[in-house]
Amino acid sequence: MARRRAAVILAGCGVLDGSELHEASAVLVHLSRGGAEVKIFAPDVEQMHVVDHLRGSPTDEKRNVLVESARIARGEIQDLADLKVSEFDAVILPGGFGVAKNLCSWAVDGKDCTINSVVKSTLQAFHSAKKPMGLCCISPVLVAKIFPGCEVTVGYDKDVDGRFPDAETATAIKELGCRHVCKDVSESHVDVANKIVTTCAFMCKAPLHEIFDGIGTMVREVLKLA
Repeated sequence: MARRRAAVILAGCGVLDGSELHEASAVLVHLSRGGAEVKIFAPDVEQMHVVDHLRGSPTDEKRNVLVESARIARGEIQDLADLKVSEFDAVILPGGFGVAKNLCSWAVDGKDCTINSVVKSTLQAFHSAKKPMGLCCISPVLVAKIFPGCEVTVGYDKDVDGRFPDAETATAIKELGCRHVCKDVSESHVDVANKIVTTCAFMCKAPLHEIFDGIGTMVREVLKLA
């Protein structure tokens, strides 16, 4: 069997204003284990803002999403505008607040958000080509906004035992006309009709190894569909 080709889209570097590093690393490790050929992309746009991760507060700095994402990609990264869907079998997006701040405006506008035009056209192109998309943490809101009626998970729709503090995201997804499927951190959900695979990752307060394993289930399902 030919190696499956996966595109990974990043949103910066760091959970509070970019891609969540552990999620991005988990995606790349599981893709490597699955024998996939991987290329990494990010949009060439300015971040919404830059957050001092030590203090948890915004700074006056300005940073570029592509330049910051290159830190995770070890410099091997391309502008998302140059991604050709015909060259890939699947696309995967890790989470992190950068998704909700730099790839779309969910962090400010919730379900009324707008999505970066290149991100939107890229996901629409994968969907039209019937190629699978994998998303974790907050990134499923992108497909919920673009593809009404699709099925996703961001964990549970109630804050069970204090493990799902962002459960209201599931409510917003339902309000967009999508089906939210409750899944634990070790699980993923496959929307077979739309070839969308999602898992909650850090939307759940769980040990790091459980988040890593849950992302593994998502990556494996994406590669099966590819």
